[in-house]
Amino acid sequence: MANVSHPRGDIRSHPDAPEMRARYDRVLGGRDVALVDGPVFLLGLYCAVSPWILHYTTSQPALVTHNLVVGIAIGVLALGFTAAPARMYGLSWAMCAVGVWMIISPWIVGSSPDAGVIWNNVVIGALAVVLGASCAVTAARSAPKP
Repeated sequence: MANVSHPRGDIRSHPDAPEMRARYDRVLGGRDVALVDGPVFLLGLYCAVSPWILHYTTSQPALVTHNLVVGIAIGVLALGFTAAPARMYGLSWAMCAVGVWMIISPWIVGSSPDAGVIWNNVVIGALAVVLGASCAVTAARSAPKP
């Protein structure tokens, strides 16, 4: 009986491997930070709804609107990172700036914020800075060299 099973080996020896690699690179468009898009979107979504989750809609009405608008902005950045990554990853540093703003906003936008509001915005801001910096550093590393 003939052995019809294919031995498991290295795919680099496959005759179509270079073409498959080129197609894979074309499809991804050089996106090395594709795994960050989802967490950035979820961070924006949480930022937008956090006043209702933590129940500070009556005590901090200015921060409610602020977090809603900033959360939508972060979500739009995430959608842009997904839809047009080659153009949008230049805005990764802007997300870092938004993160820094989120950290200081309870004292600037809010009025006598309590510890829960402060911690909420600090954590959101810190995550935005970390995710934005990781996007920016990875995009800079994968940018074509002149």
